[in-house]
Amino acid sequence: MTTTARIERVVTAGTFSLDGGTWDVENNVWIVGDDREVVVIDAAHDADAIAEAVGDRRLTAIVCTHAHNDHVNAAPALAEATGARVLLHLDDRLLWKQTHPERDPDGYLSDNQRIDVAGTELRVLHTPGHTPGSICLYAPGPGVVFTGDTLFAGGPGATGRSYSDFPTIIRSIRDRLLTLPVATRVHTGHGEDTTIGAEAPCLDEWIARGH
Repeated sequence: MTTTARIERVVTAGTFSLDGGTWDVENNVWIVGDDREVVVIDAAHDADAIAEAVGDRRLTAIVCTHAHNDHVNAAPALAEATGARVLLHLDDRLLWKQTHPERDPDGYLSDNQRIDVAGTELRVLHTPGHTPGSICLYAPGPGVVFTGDTLFAGGPGATGRSYSDFPTIIRSIRDRLLTLPVATRVHTGHGEDTTIGAEAPCLDEWIARGH
């Protein structure tokens, strides 16, 4: 498939709340597409800012890498404004309901599902650990992977709160992400990019430190 899509980042700010705590956070919202159609990955905090970045392009889907509130809190409003469907892995439905008890996602993602946008294929990789339904999106054409909160520059996503598990996230990263080509660029849910090649040598160190 011919790769024509480009990747844009919108940084939004708000709060993340779980287990009785609340933290200020900045989130990366990723827009993948061309001048006609796009997919949004993680509609965080500010539906208006995301809609402005989408502009007059057709938004074909709002893909949630997981259902923590800071990654899905703007999804229903963005869907209402654009007519796009909100997609989430079924295993995160309980977390979704904590933020949006009155609205279900419009569809559920499955491992190895393909999402096509602007001539580019996004492959769903189920990578539980940070949450049960965490997914990453691998785009082999441009050589990028969108990891949500599963993998960051410097290590795995947090696993110290409800619904998370450190051995599980390590298995997900080892088996699903570190097997990708070393040049694959990692677009994360927070902070700066990295590459698979930069992170892969650190796996044993992460396991030893336990986070």
